[in-house]
Amino acid sequence: MRNTIAVMNTKGGVGKSTLVLALAETLAAEHRKNVLVIDSDAQATASNMLMTVNDLYRLQREGLTIVDFLVARVLREDEAKWSDFVIRDVSDIDDARSVYLMPSDMQLTLFEREVSKEGAHGRLRSSIAETLDAVRDVFDIILIDCPPGLSVLTESWLREADFHISPTKADYVSVCGLEVFRRFKSLNPEMGFAENLGVMINMRDLASETDGEYIKWLKTNPENRCFEAVVPRVNSLQEAARFQSEHRSYGAKYPGSVGKAIKALSAEVLERMAAAPARAESPVRHEPVEEVTQNRVATTAS
Repeated sequence: MRNTIAVMNTKGGVGKSTLVLALAETLAAEHRKNVLVIDSDAQATASNMLMTVNDLYRLQREGLTIVDFLVARVLREDEAKWSDFVIRDVSDIDDARSVYLMPSDMQLTLFEREVSKEGAHGRLRSSIAETLDAVRDVFDIILIDCPPGLSVLTESWLREADFHISPTKADYVSVCGLEVFRRFKSLNPEMGFAENLGVMINMRDLASETDGEYIKWLKTNPENRCFEAVVPRVNSLQEAARFQSEHRSYGAKYPGSVGKAIKALSAEVLERMAAAPARAESPVRHEPVEEVTQNRVATTAS
């Protein structure tokens, strides 16, 4: 199954992590999908959006983040199990109980420096490939929240994932970020690269004629494969990024126009994935998602 999606733009500030959050929760709540979010951004924004600060700090102290997993696999060459680093019961939406998270930590940048220092790029990419091969058969969809810019870790995700999605704002600098990304993708094609699932236009100012012109221009370029729905710049989406200790309904978190846009985007993601050529199925049988994560439960509502 081709279901791993790296989400990135070389330009920051485009609402990437917020879109990852919204897509994950919508796919879980509206489509009943088991969704794994891999937070590969050292800022840990997606992790902070999916659980309380105390829960995240506890996981970081206990060594249960993506940093600890990658240090074990790449730098120490231990046989760490990816499933020990996946957290269940994240999200504050009461009907999105099938969102799972591999949380991040600011130490991720130090890990990448050590990878470069030790020349362990090959081991890093192999570990990423093996991890994605395993989670493909356990979860319905895997969303990888990559940081802005290009690094050895981000390149590994982009070369091993099945698809990539590029969020952007409708402005000149953000669009330039797409062009930088496109040029990077054209380098070393023999090394493989994720297929472009499409460009998502985020944070549109509905009162701005300039935003409207940029959106028209983006959609005229077939290489962008722009999604039809455009996410408006509204306060409710900013509020959705703040985790609440009390669970709420999907409609309360994503009301009105933003909920409509995110639902449309999620449906289109599923349609595009279904239309893509299939990959060879793994002969290895993996355990159900409920079993592989049963020992690592985050009590986010406490």
